[in-house]
Amino acid sequence: MLTINKLNSGYGKLHVLYDLSLEVKNREIVAVLGPNGAGKTTLLNSIFGLADIYSGEILFERENLVGKPPHIISRRGIAYVFQLMNIFPNLTVEENLRLAAKFTKGSKEDILSRLERIYNLFPILRERKRQLAGTLSGGERQMLAISLGLVRDARFLLLDEPLAGLAVKYVDFLTKKFNELRRDLGISILLVEQNVRKALEIADRVYVLVSGRVIFEGSSKDLLREEEIMRMYLGVSKE
Repeated sequence: MLTINKLNSGYGKLHVLYDLSLEVKNREIVAVLGPNGAGKTTLLNSIFGLADIYSGEILFERENLVGKPPHIISRRGIAYVFQLMNIFPNLTVEENLRLAAKFTKGSKEDILSRLERIYNLFPILRERKRQLAGTLSGGERQMLAISLGLVRDARFLLLDEPLAGLAVKYVDFLTKKFNELRRDLGISILLVEQNVRKALEIADRVYVLVSGRVIFEGSSKDLLREEEIMRMYLGVSKE
């Protein structure tokens, strides 16, 4: 679904990504790992039209996204779940979802169907639908943030550290749900994550970024065999 060819990007004169190439196939979960400052979030920002592209291609279903603004990219079926500031805290859960749904095509029945699908996926949101979003727990807020993409009928999710700071029960729950999204709804996921071991559990393939460059591409099993990369750049030693 997504093919990036020799991407160079950043912010103004700050060059962050260098000749980066990456691919995400249909119904695939791909993890992007690396130390702080490696350019992981800039990669997501580049895809979603929030960074400056100096050269290269970003193809989504063979359409070049370079130069397109975020609202157009969103309409193509891509949803970006930011690490922070990813919900409307002063609105209820359902008001968040209905507001997001207004920016999509579809009849009232389509939107109601999407809401029901979300409540089936995350039953706790049904229980909390009249609760102010800002009063949700960290894990519940993350479920809502992901749902804001799903209610817009997204087919591709960009997730920026969705497991950061969450209790173990929510980490396990969400990683299970990511697999369900891929398996049952046909959604592809590009996942930036600091929880290396959890990312490797669910990812079909992995890219490791260091200083804006890809230093590894392969399966989770292949990366686990690269002890030096795991130790030096990901802070994970062999058990």
